Amino acid sequence: MDFSCAIFDGDGNLIANAPHMPVHLGSMGDSVQAVIRQHGKAMGPGDVYVLNAPYNGGTHLPDITVITPIFLEGETQPSFYAASRGHHADVGGITPGSMPPTSKTVDQEGVLIDNLLLVERGRFREAEMRALLASGPYPARNIDQNIADLGAQIAANARGATELGRMVDQFGLAVVRAYMGHVQNNAEEQVRRVIDALKDGSFAYEMDDGATIALTVTIDRAKRSAKIDFTGTSPQQPNNFNAPSSICRAAVLYVFRTLVPDDIPMNAGCLRPLDIVIPEGCMLNPRYPAAVVAGNVETSQVITDTLYGALGIMAGAQGTMNNFTFGNDLYQYYETICGGAGAGATFHGMSGVHTHMTNSRLTDPEILEWRFPVLLESFGLRNNSGGAGQFHGGDGVIRRVRFLQPMTAAILANRRKIPPFGLAGGQPGAVGRNYVDRKNGSREEFGATHEVAMTAGDSFVIETPGGGGFGTP
Repeated sequence: MDFSCAIFDGDGNLIANAPHMPVHLGSMGDSVQAVIRQHGKAMGPGDVYVLNAPYNGGTHLPDITVITPIFLEGETQPSFYAASRGHHADVGGITPGSMPPTSKTVDQEGVLIDNLLLVERGRFREAEMRALLASGPYPARNIDQNIADLGAQIAANARGATELGRMVDQFGLAVVRAYMGHVQNNAEEQVRRVIDALKDGSFAYEMDDGATIALTVTIDRAKRSAKIDFTGTSPQQPNNFNAPSSICRAAVLYVFRTLVPDDIPMNAGCLRPLDIVIPEGCMLNPRYPAAVVAGNVETSQVITDTLYGALGIMAGAQGTMNNFTFGNDLYQYYETICGGAGAGATFHGMSGVHTHMTNSRLTDPEILEWRFPVLLESFGLRNNSGGAGQFHGGDGVIRRVRFLQPMTAAILANRRKIPPFGLAGGQPGAVGRNYVDRKNGSREEFGATHEVAMTAGDSFVIETPGGGGFGTP
């Protein structure tokens, strides 16, 4: 489920989306806007564009976005856009799975696709795409798989275009455009109602590498708006935990959408009442060629928890996606692993769930063991890892994978040193652990980010963090 589909109006504003991956959805509008800026009037019926460039509409390189301008009959400019973003199992880079723990520049993280024409007037430019994926110092390892996934994304967009065309045929273009405005206006009003009940707040949350996400929320009662100011956040980092500003906006959009009680599609209207300030050169607004692969998956989680903390609404969740990759020249695999959710003023945190900016599903054990030379030895809850409180945090999980062939394995995570925070007297959740149990009986334990050579018979074990508690126990 590590993919997202969305539709946009003719100006590139998000109208509605499939509710899969929150970190994708608040940032896909930047991808569509990048296509509009770069190609503008050159776009024509049958064209499809593709990008993953973090500094030009993307997030991190494995997330490839395919964008289809939708032309109605007789129209010279797109009336709508359909977009799909999917996390590709490998796009090159210095480690299989394209989630390297040690990358220092974006070029080490894979092949950069900077807003290219993927389909030209109905012709799939497969040869050109294959050449690009095979280029550079760290090319993709399984280009056939990339091409198949891109074909699926093109098809998804085509379905979106077909359905929008049917909608226009049934209701008329003027009505469809009007309702695209209505859903945004409604979302705007819903967020303003939420803001009416909020108070000013500030919060700073340290990461395992010593960097800090800091923010201040200021409520303007007269304007029914909120200013979210990230001044005080650490500067651009030499590691890969930097996050393009689109990711920061996605996290803010997610938080405020979750505060709306009504069932509305997350769309661009949610952002209208929000003034988001992200200082230039901080780790949430880095400069090229800073590495960013962990920003999308890890830093986004910290932004979310920090904002909930500033608002006093929810204790820290596990605060990581526990990105686990392994592979070699023949196999590449990537998964994120669930953990504990934070508790709130009226509820316990859930155990063993994907929290906040990730919402993906794990591969079924049978499929995992059929397609890859590994054995899933065990997978279960990590009892008592949630923080104590009047409402307790959720428990993390323990996942143990034994390797049947030599491979490179890597973990890219957070909250192995700094625990998920509790609120209002609640206790923090347990930090996570990563280690390898070798077949000779020895154990190697390491921190939040690590790359290790696995031999046949070795087991990689990941214990994910628990959520923080809320209220005095």
